[in-house]
Amino acid sequence: MFFFSLSKKFIFLNMQHGNSSTVTEIVFLGFENLQNFNFCIFLLLLIIYCVTVCGNLLIILVVSYSRSLHSPMYFFLTQLSISDILLSTTIVPNMLHNVLYEGSSMPFIGCLIQFYFFLGTEILESLLLTVMSYDRYQAICNPLHYTSIMDLTFCGRAVLLCWVIVAAAILIISVTMSRLQFCGPNIIDHFFCDLDPILELSCSDTFIVKISDMILAVPFALCPFTVIIVSYVYIIFTILKIPSVTGRQKTFSTCSSHLAVVTLYYGSLISIYLFQNTGNVKKILSLLFTVITPLLNPMIYSLSNRDIKQALRKLMRNMSSSLK
Repeated sequence: MFFFSLSKKFIFLNMQHGNSSTVTEIVFLGFENLQNFNFCIFLLLLIIYCVTVCGNLLIILVVSYSRSLHSPMYFFLTQLSISDILLSTTIVPNMLHNVLYEGSSMPFIGCLIQFYFFLGTEILESLLLTVMSYDRYQAICNPLHYTSIMDLTFCGRAVLLCWVIVAAAILIISVTMSRLQFCGPNIIDHFFCDLDPILELSCSDTFIVKISDMILAVPFALCPFTVIIVSYVYIIFTILKIPSVTGRQKTFSTCSSHLAVVTLYYGSLISIYLFQNTGNVKKILSLLFTVITPLLNPMIYSLSNRDIKQALRKLMRNMSSSLK
């Protein structure tokens, strides 16, 4: 509701200054030339969305239920699951409508709100993965002081700071975009409202917005990625110092899930920007980033994490016994 009110306020300010937008509705082209497979694609996307939401909700439920999982790493994992649910819910429902009816439309203000939520979840996931890498660094490289550093107060403040930073980033990009005029065309050759497709609808100079986006990429993408890389360099050197092979394998297993999620997230994100001008390739990579990644994240943690699998089995046993 905060982001919705914020968007309405900036559009109202535009109208007050005579910059009333002539674009009132956005039409998405989505994936063209797939008419013969629309129902199959719709069904597949619907299943993926349901599994994504249920899988991430299950992660949140299992971590909340099991006392053995009440640790910083799993607390941050629940926040990552919330971010994945928000990202998937922001993108997939409109995509389902697009596929089922061979194209869809959205009010312009709805397009802006979708973009703000997409931007927010993208930044939030980047920050959460960074905090999780710091947690793994402290657990492996500084185990004697881990509990005193990664206490409940620090974790709460870290997550709160992540949300505050997300709100500030959305506010900044909202202010810069509120100065633009949008006079058409109103067609977006994509399946959701990303920054570049929105800017193509503007008849104003978009230089300031593009510069702001590049500046925001430094603290919200480049810096977190650098922190993650440095953390894992220290982690790898620490693991290599462990004399036994079993000890090295056991220590590495505590961060393997996080490393897989980081690789998936930044791999798809970097690929999108490398192929940002290649039409359908970018759409496919965006599909991987916005739909498949939120689906795989809970699977990676649940399938490769012994503690979560044990807690999940215990939860299932208790639920089945309570139903008898």
